Amino acid sequence: MRGVLVSLLVLGALWNFTGTAVAQVQRAAMSNAQVKVVYHLTAGLDEAQHAMANIRNHMRADPGVKIVVVGNGKGIDFMLDGAKDHNGYPFDATIQQLKSQGVDFFLCANSLTARKLDRTKVVPDVTIIESGVAEVARLQAKEGFVYLRP
Repeated sequence: MRGVLVSLLVLGALWNFTGTAVAQVQRAAMSNAQVKVVYHLTAGLDEAQHAMANIRNHMRADPGVKIVVVGNGKGIDFMLDGAKDHNGYPFDATIQQLKSQGVDFFLCANSLTARKLDRTKVVPDVTIIESGVAEVARLQAKEGFVYLRP
């Protein structure tokens, strides 16, 4: 009986050590993993201006971050030709600058259709996708993106 007890204690210690080692390896792998974030915009130009500031701050704090911006509803307004922030600065310049730093911008085609807006009004650095909400869900569920609202 004593031998069985000793064997169980040894097995338990090995199990605990193995579990701890696996957890440490997982933590190390996670600490090296790229952070991926989807910023979801739905509320217009003020929200977009706030989001652009958040994205710049985010990229300064974590230069390796992967950021995707998805707009639907009024969240597409800043991605349209001629859109300006409340200081009069054109959003297309901000989009172009962030795009050059690896940020992707996606605009919901359903929102264009619902609002009867022409696709030619979308600034060049923006990709039109079928559904903004479907893209946000896909990025979260299938690609491990974290969801942020500005």
